[in-house]
Formats: sequence, C-alpha cells, structure tokens
Amino acid sequence: MELKEIQELIKALDKSCIDELDYKLNDMKLSLKKIKNKPEVGNITPNKVQYIDEFPQQKLDSIQEESKPADTRKEEVTLHEITSPMVGTFYNASSPTEDPYVEVGAVVKKETIVCMVEAMKLFNEIEAEVEGEIKDVLVKNGELVEYGQPLFLVKKN
Repeated sequence: MELKEIQELIKALDKSCIDELDYKLNDMKLSLKKIKNKPEVGNITPNKVQYIDEFPQQKLDSIQEESKPADTRKEEVTLHEITSPMVGTFYNASSPTEDPYVEVGAVVKKETIVCMVEAMKLFNEIEAEVEGEIKDVLVKNGELVEYGQPLFLVKKN
C-alpha cells in the first residue's frame, strides 16, 4: 500500500461518520481511529485521524487528562440551560422593530422574559426560571427550535 493510498483513507475516514477503521491487505494491517472532542495538544488535533500505532493508548490517556482545562469544567457546571418547552419558532423580541428581550451579559431574574416561541400562531413567552447572567444565546432570531433544545446559557447567582 502506497503512502498516497493511506492518506486517501485518512481523508475519507475524517470526512465520514465512522470513528475507527481496520484495514487488512495480505500481511499488512492498518488501524485508524478518530480522536473526537479533545482540545488540541501537541500534534493531536480534534476530529483528525491519527495512527493508533504511533500513539500508545497509555500516552493518549495521559495527554487527554493533561489537556482538560480545569476552569472550563468548573464554568460548565455552574451554567444553567434555558430550554425550549415546545417545538416552534424562536423570537428574541416582541416585534422586529423592538430590542431583544435579553442579550449576552444581561442580568435576569426567574420571571424575566428571555424570548418567545411561536407555535401554531400562538406566541409563548419564555421566562428565565433562574437568577443570573446570560452567558450565551444559542439560537438565532427566527430559527426553528425543538422541544428541549437549549436556547440560552445562564451563569446562576
């Protein structure tokens, strides 16, 4: 097997939904595996294919443990998701000419209206349900949302 053929296999695996590939040809064996959702460390890039034989599992485990940022994990634990209670269309304001109900950095109380979700010509006001600060707006105005889909991230007080 030529290097070019191996590179083509790597590209094909990287673009596919398959996570692992074992390829055997006569007495040659090639094992490829995607490393997903891991921060970039050295020459290991997220969602890129790496040769398993080049990185022993013990080394991969230690790299993955070292690469977990403590601050990020702590921040994620304190964030509350405001989710859509229904399927519908997300609106960030009461009309196209009005300012959004909330933006990133806004301080909200439990009863603060953060958006509206329109379903079957009914506009439903969505409340924050927690006190805190809006850290992220996860959907765009006019976007279709699903039941349970996160709309906002709130850092609770």
